[in-house]
Amino acid sequence: MEIARAAAALFVRQGLRATRAEDIAQAAGIAPRTFYRYFASKEEAVAPLYAAGAELCIQAVRDAPPGLSVPEALRHAVEHTLSPGVGVSAASWEWVRTLIRLADASPALGKVWAEVCRTSEGALADTLAERLSSAEPTEPAESAESAESPQSVEDNVARPPAIPPRLRLTAAVAGAAIRVAVESWATTTSPPTGPNGPATLALQNLTALENYAWPETRSPSDS
Repeated sequence: MEIARAAAALFVRQGLRATRAEDIAQAAGIAPRTFYRYFASKEEAVAPLYAAGAELCIQAVRDAPPGLSVPEALRHAVEHTLSPGVGVSAASWEWVRTLIRLADASPALGKVWAEVCRTSEGALADTLAERLSSAEPTEPAESAESAESPQSVEDNVARPPAIPPRLRLTAAVAGAAIRVAVESWATTTSPPTGPNGPATLALQNLTALENYAWPETRSPSDS
């Protein structure tokens, strides 16, 4: 993360084009060869920072009270991560604004941002699946005679159940609602708090989805 912070600081201070990978390595106190051991390009160096915000939001969904519905858990996450002073400081939000603007102007950095968003979408789908499965009634334990063979158990551990298409769609819809809010805010000069802040915009986007068929429990057709 230190390398990512050094890269972001240089991008913000002197611009993406003027920053070299060697500059990032020097700022982070490492050799250039060490930098390239972790990142293929200078743009990839800020991927951990992009991902950190998404991980905070996904963790907040995971930690939301178990009695909340999916949209309520998403709103809980937004309120606990997109409001300055709660999840990320106001100063850090200004860094977020600049980095997202740079991603919009640079195809290479935009690709990094898009890949982080795609990965985060998958992580959100996994988290929603965990919440929904934990809300389902626990099935009775199998008898010894009907238990799976050791090989079958091992196979199940090695290959976790696939996420149902509907749940993947839900994660994409929810992720887009939050991502568009942050990107829309980044194009403005509005402070990160108030009626035009990322949290307010994200909540508005989620409210606009009130007619979406949010999944609550898995149906046979989803499995």
